[in-house]
Amino acid sequence: MSYSVGQVSRFAKVTVRTLHHYDEIKLLSPSHRTPSGYRRYDDADLDRLQQVLFYRELGFSLDDIATILDDSEVSPSEHLRRQRSLLLGRIDRLQEMVASVEHALEARKMGIQLTPEEKFEVFGEDYVDHQDEAEQRWGDTDVWKESQKRAAKYSKQDWVEIRAEGDALNSRIAEAVAAGVAADSEQGMQIAEDHREHITRRFFEVSYGMHRCMADMYVADPRFTETYEKVAPGAAAWFREAIVANADRGER
Repeated sequence: MSYSVGQVSRFAKVTVRTLHHYDEIKLLSPSHRTPSGYRRYDDADLDRLQQVLFYRELGFSLDDIATILDDSEVSPSEHLRRQRSLLLGRIDRLQEMVASVEHALEARKMGIQLTPEEKFEVFGEDYVDHQDEAEQRWGDTDVWKESQKRAAKYSKQDWVEIRAEGDALNSRIAEAVAAGVAADSEQGMQIAEDHREHITRRFFEVSYGMHRCMADMYVADPRFTETYEKVAPGAAAWFREAIVANADRGER
């Protein structure tokens, strides 16, 4: 059975012009021609075309492909084994590229130009999880957009400093709770005010009303409660009370 150049073009998804070019450079010449001179390709020609297209996809030049395919010492099976090896190598490289792109997307989503290792080094696993949840909850808000705009400008050192500021606030909360300091005392309200100013300075403007809403979330959402309970037992409720007292004072 033989096939016309148009049929082969459709089979192989290459243009007729490409097949004509391959014929002109002797890379793939049809085994037969009709009395009128039309090209006719047989099954062996299709096998060679498949080999050409494989090597072409792998980046080989047409001259190199001709040299490879015209090597009489290499069997068709050996060509297939070679191509399989080359394709597997290419798959590995592409997977590495995909991983790199995914890491870049994750960094952009978080607004942080850090590697995955650096993210976990600076923030830990909980922070990364909280970022995903925060985006789901507030991704369409102006507050979220403002925080991401600011965050995109921060370097790793900036984030190390932000983490240190947060840790220092948590240490002050733990010490106050352990010492039995009243949440609505001057000390408690100052911790709350410093927390509000920290977020305003680093991420987005936090009004007293917004801070009060955040405080409610710290005790209403078990995940946030757990975060503060790790700081000190009872810290979530204590901190909420401190924020509410500070908000009441600030709004007077």
